[in-house]
Amino acid sequence: MSDDLLWKSATDQARMVRDGDCSARELVDASLGAIERVNGELNAFVHVAADAARAAADEVKAGDERPLAGVPIAIKDLLAPVAGMPMTWGMAAMKDWVPKEDGNVARRLKRAGAIVLGKTNTPELGILPVTEPEANGPTRNPWDTGRTPGGSSGGSGAAVASGMVSLAHGNDGGGSIRIPAASCGLVGLKPSRGRVSMQPVWTEGGVGLPVDGVLTRTVRDTALGLDVLAGYEPGDAFIVPPPSAPFAQAAERAPGRLRIGFALESPNGVPVDPDVQQAVRDAADLLTELGHDVTEAQPQVDPEHYIENFVKVWIGGTGDELHTLSELRGEPIRDDELEPLTRQMRELADSMTATDYLIALDYLRRIAREIVRWWNDYDVLVTPTLAKPAIEIGSLLPGDGEEPITYLMNSATWVPFTPVWNVTGQPAMSLPLGRSGGGLPIGVQFVGAPAAEETLISLAAEVEQARPWADRRPGVAA
Repeated sequence: MSDDLLWKSATDQARMVRDGDCSARELVDASLGAIERVNGELNAFVHVAADAARAAADEVKAGDERPLAGVPIAIKDLLAPVAGMPMTWGMAAMKDWVPKEDGNVARRLKRAGAIVLGKTNTPELGILPVTEPEANGPTRNPWDTGRTPGGSSGGSGAAVASGMVSLAHGNDGGGSIRIPAASCGLVGLKPSRGRVSMQPVWTEGGVGLPVDGVLTRTVRDTALGLDVLAGYEPGDAFIVPPPSAPFAQAAERAPGRLRIGFALESPNGVPVDPDVQQAVRDAADLLTELGHDVTEAQPQVDPEHYIENFVKVWIGGTGDELHTLSELRGEPIRDDELEPLTRQMRELADSMTATDYLIALDYLRRIAREIVRWWNDYDVLVTPTLAKPAIEIGSLLPGDGEEPITYLMNSATWVPFTPVWNVTGQPAMSLPLGRSGGGLPIGVQFVGAPAAEETLISLAAEVEQARPWADRRPGVAA
């Protein structure tokens, strides 16, 4: 029974608790048992609060109408404080920091009835698209443990893909929800800028690049997670219009006939794996069969200047994060407490003038205006999520004699398709629509107009119904 429970969707788990078909305690015990069996191999969780989870589960009774009542979940160890749980941000420097209050994400999830089992692994400060922090060790992909689950929400991706939980929190500043979703065969939606508040720790959070969301196995669960997390908090820097109805309802209705463009080539010219390109072609064919108007088209981006200015803003944001974390722990974070890449990014941030930073930010905001105009003629853009399937652990590391910053630049060879939508603030979603010749998941990215999560969710649900994926299981599974 417990193994069957683990592979139910979060929506179904909550319904079973509500109807008395199982208890929240049964769900939590099943998840804790799965963590005990497979986390040692995957290293998805870096902290497990078993006693607190069982106690919280015992408070949930049959008939509880909350949307996630009794559902065991995980929260990423970055940007989302949980009261009483250690929060490292993937850093040795923060290993002793324990927040005293829940952040907005944890508060909303708990209010919806979810049971927080613990915190999942992330790279230091969430900088990289792989999850290999020195502080907590690498997380491994359940489909192939020699490969990364992606990052920076790699621990959450591995936890959901392996069946430890049905839903896990993630955040996305350059692809960090979509990259693990593609690597692990999951659904991952980056909401619109401002859709989910980062209160209370962050204000604009990397000038609006990152946003919180969830990783799940179904479109319906992703929509439900967004309903739980979305909403304005006083003082938020960005405000988006509310949906016309709950996002979960969007998953139940037809999207209508949409104008869809698709792209096979990367914006920075790096090679795209043939299996990945085929997955996009197959998605385009399916969308045509479903009645949509599909053509090969995409907005244009100047890759050289875009990457240069994006990296400048990312570096400046890293300097700001280190300042904030020093204040949280009550003493400055020393250079010798940082990984080489983070240390070099701090040095570069300290050498950058305010004018340098604002020029880079202004460039990104200007090209965002140009890119978003493409949606005057189209409703959705379809691209690969990644240039190739999950890569081997350690494969982005700098070579002998190379600067640490090379780690960050090497990432652009794998993740060229995701960061631009953090710059524009548009919703973007990865769906597990392909498989490589070696059996690895391949994600296909759907990008919507600003604040158009409803369109993406309706379209994704239509695609999921036509080509279901929820029954797939990786080699390492609970």
